[in-house]
Amino acid sequence: MSPEREVLEVDVLFVGAGPAGLAGALHLANLVEREKAAGRLPAEGLEIAVIEKAAEVGMHSLSGAVLDPRGIRELIPDFEAEGAPIESLVTGDEFYFLTESGKLKPPINPPPLQNHGNYVISLGNLTKWMAGRAEEKGVYIFTGFPGAELLYEGNTVNGVRTGDKGIDRNGQPKSNYAPGTDIRARVTILCEGARGSLTKQLIHRHHLEPKDHPQVYTTGVKEIWEMPEGRVTAGRVIHTLGFPLPTDTFGGGFIYGMGRNRWAVGFVTGLDYRNPFTDPHHEMQKYKTHPLVRSLLSGGKMVAYGAKAIPEGGWYAMPRPVVDGAMICGDAGGFLNAQRLKGIHLAMKSGMLAAETALEAVQKKDVSEKVLSAYRNRINASFIKTELWGVRNFHQPYQKGLLTGLFHTGLQMVTGGRGLIDPYPSVAGHERMETIQKYFDRPDARPERIKFDGKLTFDKLSDVYLSGTTHEENQPCHLKVADLNICATRCVKEYGNPCEHFCPAAVYEPIKREDGSLERLQINFSNCVHCKTCDIADPYQIITWVTPEGGDGPNYQNL
Repeated sequence: MSPEREVLEVDVLFVGAGPAGLAGALHLANLVEREKAAGRLPAEGLEIAVIEKAAEVGMHSLSGAVLDPRGIRELIPDFEAEGAPIESLVTGDEFYFLTESGKLKPPINPPPLQNHGNYVISLGNLTKWMAGRAEEKGVYIFTGFPGAELLYEGNTVNGVRTGDKGIDRNGQPKSNYAPGTDIRARVTILCEGARGSLTKQLIHRHHLEPKDHPQVYTTGVKEIWEMPEGRVTAGRVIHTLGFPLPTDTFGGGFIYGMGRNRWAVGFVTGLDYRNPFTDPHHEMQKYKTHPLVRSLLSGGKMVAYGAKAIPEGGWYAMPRPVVDGAMICGDAGGFLNAQRLKGIHLAMKSGMLAAETALEAVQKKDVSEKVLSAYRNRINASFIKTELWGVRNFHQPYQKGLLTGLFHTGLQMVTGGRGLIDPYPSVAGHERMETIQKYFDRPDARPERIKFDGKLTFDKLSDVYLSGTTHEENQPCHLKVADLNICATRCVKEYGNPCEHFCPAAVYEPIKREDGSLERLQINFSNCVHCKTCDIADPYQIITWVTPEGGDGPNYQNL
């Protein structure tokens, strides 16, 4: 018998308290105030809610992050004076191509990486501040509420069921069992971040993904370093290409000067790589051994760690963002400019446009796809379309290698994003991964790894500790592997269990017999930092990431 669930009724529900969801909720609250004052809404206004899987807003938020203020300035014009937690105005830009021991600096900084007028921020701190603003406007924010499944009335989305609590690892209720809540909403807006689990359900059910232009992703790994007084120039922004990646793998590094003598250091690795041993966490550790990075971090202490997937497919890879009763915003919808390494302003704007559309639909008492399609029209008329159209073919040429990618990037910059081929073809990242035999021309190849010293470079478990990640151990594993036999047979022979490598949190651990053969794949789900890399990069596409018990996961600080 199904458990009796509490039902909560709201008008508009935002799923995810990131920049898209919070900007949308706050903008909608402002619009409701205006409509009430004009007599176009009753005095009680609308019930607006945001659900967030983290225990507190900001704990699961991670980005580079250099903020283009265009989005937040539309939402809160005087955000600086209002006390937004800004680390620093950008004070200088640098760009280098790194060789193994040296660096090359072009005569001018590439225009997409010029950050005059932008801000270095911690996304977690910014979302925490935005949540406070939204609550002051009457928005309900429910933390520790993971979205487990979409609710439907016919083929119309009409809310979200949140995850049950108090289920043991065998799927049986514990003494503290509490069924999830059915949150019924007239309009549901998905703002879950890259590869959101509900968004994935929605895209699959309604066939929203473009057939010929799959979304492609990168994984960003980031650390915060505390440095001695005077060692960090706040607002200094450094971007790099080259070392340690081979030319057939997309990616690069960043170093941002934060306030209080801290560096934000990160490395991004494309998940459309060919080498099955590619390891985003290892690339980050190796990156820090370069003389440039080592010199900046010397004498410092690493104090925080995190990782996340980033949608980089661009305009052509974005899913259709509207169905009956629901819209998709932010990273969940691919609203990111990969050439500029920026998506926060686009996420905010998408959330605001969805809010405007939701209000219009509620006032018309019609949440059909026909009415909600005004969201797409708003996107096309906004700076989102202008900006993303100009970089619509950016990432795809890099699947042919670094030099090809740079060549096409230059052409695209002078042809408004077109280049030689428009649209430029691409394949999903997991389809590009090659077998050990094909990539190395021998079946017994093994990954080459640097030795971690515990001072500059760290193993995955040390980094996971500094992410603050915790999960209730006695609960069902939230990493669903459809066929573990594949892991022990085909995958170990063909790819060498790449999940062991691509996961930046040591979640997947091959347990081997004395003769070296694989006995089983152990899933240490309590290490998971919710980056979704496994869901994306698995070559067999048999791993599905779902939400764990509410409140579990990383506790990111200043990331």
